[in-house]
Amino acid sequence: MPIDIDGAVAEAVRAPSSHNTQPWLFERADGGLRLCADRTRALPVNDPEDRELTMSCGAALLTLRVAVARQGAGAEVTLLPEGDDSDLLATVEIGGAADPALAALAPAIGARQTHRGDFEGAAVEPEIVQRLAAAAGAEGARLTPVESDSLRAALADLVAEGDATQWADPRWRRELAMWMHPRRMGDGLAMPGVAVPVARFAVRHFDMGDRIGAQDAERARAAPCLAVLGTEGDTPRDWLRAGMALARVLLVAAGDGLQAGYLNQPLQVAALRPRVQTLVRDAGLPQSVLRLGRPDGPPAATPRRPVGEVLVP
Repeated sequence: MPIDIDGAVAEAVRAPSSHNTQPWLFERADGGLRLCADRTRALPVNDPEDRELTMSCGAALLTLRVAVARQGAGAEVTLLPEGDDSDLLATVEIGGAADPALAALAPAIGARQTHRGDFEGAAVEPEIVQRLAAAAGAEGARLTPVESDSLRAALADLVAEGDATQWADPRWRRELAMWMHPRRMGDGLAMPGVAVPVARFAVRHFDMGDRIGAQDAERARAAPCLAVLGTEGDTPRDWLRAGMALARVLLVAAGDGLQAGYLNQPLQVAALRPRVQTLVRDAGLPQSVLRLGRPDGPPAATPRRPVGEVLVP
């Protein structure tokens, strides 16, 4: 059965990425595809080791596997076939039987959106949290809910401290402003074109860390489900697995009517990440902090680049 490669890649790039940078390239190969990191879209201040860039590519890889399964085929993945330092992150050989568990997630690809607003107040049902944890486990990662009020408060404080640290750094503000794009560009932190110059000026010139930190800390405390995604190790292979686990968790969540937002600030500040690890020991090496729930309104869809820009002949 022939596979629509263009269609599969069009679904794969619906995966989330830091600042919506979409730092991936897909290359056609005999019998499948090659997934490469596009490091021209890196965030050297926010993500100096390309950890989140690699996770973003892992999320696209999982979504590709789901898209291929939707078409009735399997996908055999080899991670980092040329080693940790290569831009070639994975090869995907397409063929054989589809994974029915992945195929069942396909309808959620279009439904999943990053949610930056508030959630309805009701807690996420324990059985759904268990399914989300199982989804992470299926990709070799752990999703650990942060349930006690004291742990939530401590994690919220770290989120606020992360915000304050980042916003105090003019280099970080300049990088954030650089990725504020008009929606028509198809990537970045999309906003109406007329608003971009004003937003960029404000971000570059004003430290808003205290105000944004207070907002983010409150969102952490109020989240219907607050969780940390972690891995055993902290190598590029672990980051790819974390990205695949994140995407699988998000698709399972979307299938249950949930969306997620991110509170990764304390993981993006080198001095704070070990404190998150100490706080949520069961998670292992923390790779993402998520808040999940039912949005209080429809999430806004983020734009994507056309397939022709990310699929190399």
